[in-house]
Amino acid sequence: MNRFLWPLGIFVVLAGFLFAGLYLNPREVPSPLIGKPVPAFSAPQLADPGKTFSPADMKGKVWLVNVWASWCVSCRQEHPLLVELGKSGVVPMIGLHYKDERDAGLKWLAQHGDPYLLSAHDRDGRVAIDFGVYGTPETFIVDKAGVIRYKHTGPLTPEKLRDDILPRVKQLEAAT
Repeated sequence: MNRFLWPLGIFVVLAGFLFAGLYLNPREVPSPLIGKPVPAFSAPQLADPGKTFSPADMKGKVWLVNVWASWCVSCRQEHPLLVELGKSGVVPMIGLHYKDERDAGLKWLAQHGDPYLLSAHDRDGRVAIDFGVYGTPETFIVDKAGVIRYKHTGPLTPEKLRDDILPRVKQLEAAT
């Protein structure tokens, strides 16, 4: 009798895990960096390779990091929303130009608009690896102390921006 209960028990546990998985959002990829400082890096700026960008340049500000590339189809989908957000001046955005040629990125921004305060050029993807990036686009919210507070994987939508991103930015702006 006992030999039948063990397989049945294991089956019930596995079925429970599989059933719970039906309610998970595959777009929500948890980040181990939430609540931790932005990875330390210094990367050349896309528009001016003689200048660099590092997170220390944004100390004391709430800011967004948006990982993008000219070859990224989903980046094209969210880009008009980012251009609007950039024009509003609600929050400074830093682009992280990921695994792409410099000229392709510059041409893409000239053609589609440049919403970023600046874009750091991450040609080999090392900075993105330190951020735990799975793909493009990904967007991070960083607080005034340089701590990552939120990560969104995939293209931003007007609803995500309105209901999630902007309220978090306002909350962090109000925090001392």
